[in-house]
Amino acid sequence: MTSGLSRPDLLSGLYAITDSQLIPTDVLVEQVAQAIAGGARLIQYRNKHHSMTERKREATLLVNLCEQQGVPLIINDDVELARETGAAGVHLGRHDISVSQARQQLGAGAIIGASCYNQLEYAIEAVRAGASYVAFGRFFPSHSKPDAVQADISLLERARAQFVLPIAVIGGITPENGRQLVEAGANLLAVIHGVFGQVDIQAAARKYADCFGPTAK
Repeated sequence: MTSGLSRPDLLSGLYAITDSQLIPTDVLVEQVAQAIAGGARLIQYRNKHHSMTERKREATLLVNLCEQQGVPLIINDDVELARETGAAGVHLGRHDISVSQARQQLGAGAIIGASCYNQLEYAIEAVRAGASYVAFGRFFPSHSKPDAVQADISLLERARAQFVLPIAVIGGITPENGRQLVEAGANLLAVIHGVFGQVDIQAAARKYADCFGPTAK
């Protein structure tokens, strides 16, 4: 397991999330490499449609790429896949296993993120259970999660006052509106379509990375 907590600086910047319905399998590694070249500081492998065999194959390829580039790879939902592939950690939703269970299985060095939607109470529980970062959203109309609950800037500001650990934001984030979220306290801009749905992935990633300043990469 790649240690994430020993490099807290890596939990800041563009958090690029893959989508199996958006990225063809044969260009997955290439497109993630482009996102990293553009400044992505954290990658999440998200695939809810392919077989376990295919998901393990893809995740292993991405672990190898991300280790070469010094960028942690997070697995969406699947603690066992994260453990088997040596990924840096896992991101958990409301209906997945608990943060404390994931921490027990993956160890102290794993990066464990928790979706907290628009609920500060969820974040408080996740932090107490050992989360490495908490995530809120959606903040804006979203291609990937159009029906997700709405979060707002005031929630982000309250969370920033409450927590020391990194805060991720997701949902319809653009390079333009991302800046106000960073100013309000976001450490990670989690983006799917805004990066991997663009013709020039590297250039798209760079625009998000620039929300954190010209030296974000």
